[in-house]
Amino acid sequence: MTNNGSCVTIHMVASLDGFIARKDGGVDWLETADEFKEGETLSPEFIQEFLKSIDCYVMGSRTYETALGFEAKGFGWSYGDTPTFVLTRRPLPKTRDTVEFYAGDLAQLVNGRLKPSFRSIWFVGGGEVSGECLRLGLADEVRYSIVPILIGEGIPFFGGLNRDVALHLVEMKAYTSGMVALRHEVRK
Repeated sequence: MTNNGSCVTIHMVASLDGFIARKDGGVDWLETADEFKEGETLSPEFIQEFLKSIDCYVMGSRTYETALGFEAKGFGWSYGDTPTFVLTRRPLPKTRDTVEFYAGDLAQLVNGRLKPSFRSIWFVGGGEVSGECLRLGLADEVRYSIVPILIGEGIPFFGGLNRDVALHLVEMKAYTSGMVALRHEVRK
């Protein structure tokens, strides 16, 4: 956690081989039929309470488009009324007042605007966005939810890191779905 009390978290759901989507952006593999009896159950109540702890989301344009696609299919808007900042340089449809598009400097957005206003800042999508967040030293923690599937190729979790990023394991949990959640602090 940073000195001003805010925490920048990178969170991604990925396949065991480290891909967040197929090459075409497809995420049909997210739902698996695996079962791990010793795992914890993610109840709707737990998820709702947890989501309330997130003050804002940051995502790339393709993640935003994927979220809009889920909404169009009747799955709803995953981010509720939480402020959502979409990093993009191209025009995208704005479907709610809580969404803001941003095309400037990422460090300026995080340090100059988000940290003074929000305590829990979650980067939730885009390998390039996650990589840039780490390259700039903006992330305090990385949360990696691993789905029990290998998809062989696709869009990697982190796009083009130019240096090692040391992490410290803080927490790990296994769920009945077979998903494993890891939480690491970024060593500064």
